[in-house]
Amino acid sequence: MPDPAAPTSLAEVRAGIDAIDSELVRLLARRQRLVRAAASFKADDRAVRAPDRVAEVIASVRERAVAAGVEPAVAEAVWRAMIGAFIEVELDARRSGVEAG
Repeated sequence: MPDPAAPTSLAEVRAGIDAIDSELVRLLARRQRLVRAAASFKADDRAVRAPDRVAEVIASVRERAVAAGVEPAVAEAVWRAMIGAFIEVELDARRSGVEAG
Protein backbone atom coordinates (compact mmCIF):
# COMPACT_ATOMS: atom_id res chain seq x y z
CA MET A 1 0.00 0.00 0.00
CA PRO A 2 1.47 3.39 -0.99
CA ASP A 3 2.25 5.99 1.64
CA PRO A 4 -0.62 8.52 1.54
CA ALA A 5 1.80 11.29 2.56
CA ALA A 6 4.27 10.49 -0.22
CA PRO A 7 4.61 13.19 -2.88
CA THR A 8 3.02 12.34 -6.20
CA SER A 9 4.93 14.85 -8.32
CA LEU A 10 8.21 16.69 -8.58
CA ALA A 11 6.35 19.90 -7.75
CA GLU A 12 5.20 18.39 -4.44
CA VAL A 13 8.74 17.22 -3.67
CA ARG A 14 10.08 20.71 -4.37
CA ALA A 15 7.37 22.34 -2.26
CA GLY A 16 8.28 20.04 0.61
CA ILE A 17 11.96 20.87 0.25
CA ASP A 18 11.18 24.60 0.12
CA ALA A 19 9.15 24.31 3.35
CA ILE A 20 12.02 22.52 5.07
CA ASP A 21 14.49 25.14 3.78
CA SER A 22 12.34 27.92 5.27
CA GLU A 23 12.35 26.16 8.62
CA LEU A 24 16.11 25.63 8.43
CA VAL A 25 16.67 29.34 7.77
CA ARG A 26 14.62 30.23 10.86
CA LEU A 27 16.68 27.77 12.91
CA LEU A 28 19.93 29.18 11.52
CA ALA A 29 18.83 32.65 12.60
CA ARG A 30 18.30 31.36 16.15
CA ARG A 31 21.69 29.66 16.08
CA GLN A 32 23.36 32.84 14.82
CA ARG A 33 21.94 34.85 17.72
CA LEU A 34 23.42 32.32 20.16
CA VAL A 35 26.76 32.29 18.35
CA ARG A 36 27.00 36.06 18.58
CA ALA A 37 26.10 35.94 22.25
CA ALA A 38 28.79 33.29 22.84
CA ALA A 39 31.41 35.65 21.45
CA SER A 40 31.19 37.82 24.56
CA PHE A 41 32.13 34.89 26.79
CA LYS A 42 35.28 33.87 24.92
CA ALA A 43 38.72 35.24 25.68
CA ASP A 44 40.37 34.92 22.28
CA ASP A 45 40.16 33.58 18.74
CA ARG A 46 41.35 30.12 19.82
CA ALA A 47 38.40 29.90 22.20
CA VAL A 48 36.12 30.80 19.29
CA ARG A 49 37.62 28.13 17.03
CA ALA A 50 37.45 25.59 19.90
CA PRO A 51 38.71 22.52 18.03
CA ASP A 52 37.83 20.17 20.90
CA ARG A 53 34.25 21.48 20.94
CA VAL A 54 34.01 21.12 17.15
CA ALA A 55 35.13 17.50 17.42
CA GLU A 56 32.57 16.89 20.17
CA VAL A 57 29.75 18.44 18.12
CA ILE A 58 30.69 16.47 15.00
CA ALA A 59 30.79 13.18 16.90
CA SER A 60 27.38 13.91 18.40
CA VAL A 61 25.92 14.91 15.04
CA ARG A 62 27.17 11.72 13.41
CA GLU A 63 25.52 9.64 16.16
CA ARG A 64 22.23 11.53 15.85
CA ALA A 65 22.38 11.20 12.07
CA VAL A 66 22.68 7.44 12.27
CA ALA A 67 19.76 7.29 14.71
CA ALA A 68 17.65 9.46 12.39
CA GLY A 69 18.52 7.56 9.22
CA VAL A 70 20.71 10.28 7.72
CA GLU A 71 24.03 9.44 6.11
CA PRO A 72 26.57 10.45 8.78
CA ALA A 73 28.99 11.78 6.15
CA VAL A 74 26.29 14.13 4.85
CA ALA A 75 25.46 15.38 8.34
CA GLU A 76 29.14 15.88 9.11
CA ALA A 77 29.74 17.83 5.90
CA VAL A 78 26.76 20.09 6.56
CA TRP A 79 27.78 20.72 10.17
CA ARG A 80 31.42 21.37 9.30
CA ALA A 81 30.35 23.96 6.73
CA MET A 82 27.89 25.53 9.18
CA ILE A 83 30.40 25.56 12.03
CA GLY A 84 33.05 27.11 9.80
CA ALA A 85 30.70 29.86 8.68
CA PHE A 86 29.52 30.57 12.21
CA ILE A 87 33.09 30.68 13.52
CA GLU A 88 33.64 33.58 11.12
CA VAL A 89 30.43 35.25 12.37
CA GLU A 90 31.57 34.80 15.96
CA LEU A 91 35.06 36.14 15.25
CA ASP A 92 33.51 39.20 13.60
CA ALA A 93 31.15 39.63 16.55
CA ARG A 94 34.01 39.45 19.05
CA ARG A 95 36.01 42.02 17.11
CA SER A 96 33.09 44.41 16.81
CA GLY A 97 31.69 43.81 20.29
CA VAL A 98 28.30 42.69 18.96
CA GLU A 99 26.44 40.28 21.22
CA ALA A 100 23.13 39.70 19.43
CA GLY A 101 21.29 40.09 16.18
